[in-house]
Amino acid sequence: MLGKTIQIYLTDGNPRGIRVADITSRTIQALLIPRSHLKEGLSRPEIEGVGIYLLFGETESSTKPLVYIGEAEDCKKRISQHNLSTSKINWNTALVITSKTLYFTKSHVKYLENYCYTSALNSGRFQLQNISTPTKSYIPDPVVADLMDIFETMKILVSTLGFPVFDIMSKKKTKHTLICEGKGAKAFGNYTEDGLTVLKKSSANLLVTPSASPWISNYRKSLLDGEIIFIKDGFYEFKEDYIFESVSRASSVILGRNSNGWSQWKYENGRTLDEVIRQDIS
Repeated sequence: MLGKTIQIYLTDGNPRGIRVADITSRTIQALLIPRSHLKEGLSRPEIEGVGIYLLFGETESSTKPLVYIGEAEDCKKRISQHNLSTSKINWNTALVITSKTLYFTKSHVKYLENYCYTSALNSGRFQLQNISTPTKSYIPDPVVADLMDIFETMKILVSTLGFPVFDIMSKKKTKHTLICEGKGAKAFGNYTEDGLTVLKKSSANLLVTPSASPWISNYRKSLLDGEIIFIKDGFYEFKEDYIFESVSRASSVILGRNSNGWSQWKYENGRTLDEVIRQDIS
């Protein structure tokens, strides 16, 4: 992949406040608004007009971050409506995508809304809050090609701002795949910039040890309730790939006890994650 120059403007100098991001050679811009800064965000010119928006949130019981994907002819008005709505959409950050050249039409954003929804669903990183699949508008093939180019820019900007909702997780076992096993459980994983991705069909011990920290049982319960894992043949089995931000959290959930993930996750040659990643670098 070629390098990209991304410009991020902090509208009030606060790195955790409102941010405007764009790739300097592209016409698409992304406006990120924390809900606590919504009043100021609604006054930004980037929120005006036709566009795509994403609402990000989380709950204590959710095993994945939440996202709602929508489109609007007037993004400012639509985000304001979401703020006042009594709907069950849980959000604390809005991210609005608009065109600096006012290129978008209603048909464009309807098509992109559907494509973004499908891409987020296929990615599996976020839990979608949309009640139904957005309708896809008819677009001529030459315009579809332009919109796919725009989507790739959107994907980069959204991920750069901290929400990799469209990024596909690696689903293949490779020579770099890690293994964590104990008492019959065997899990496979990949270590990436996101953390430790435990692969589908990995197994985890059904019981936790008496000395295990309470959070381990609680976390496993949330995975079970969220249908990320299920019971099969005396073990938990992962129904899908799942990202743990901490390698030790991943190994502790797999083994059912407190553990150091840097020593528990090993490559097929027997070397630990600690030996390959931390010690080799130092």
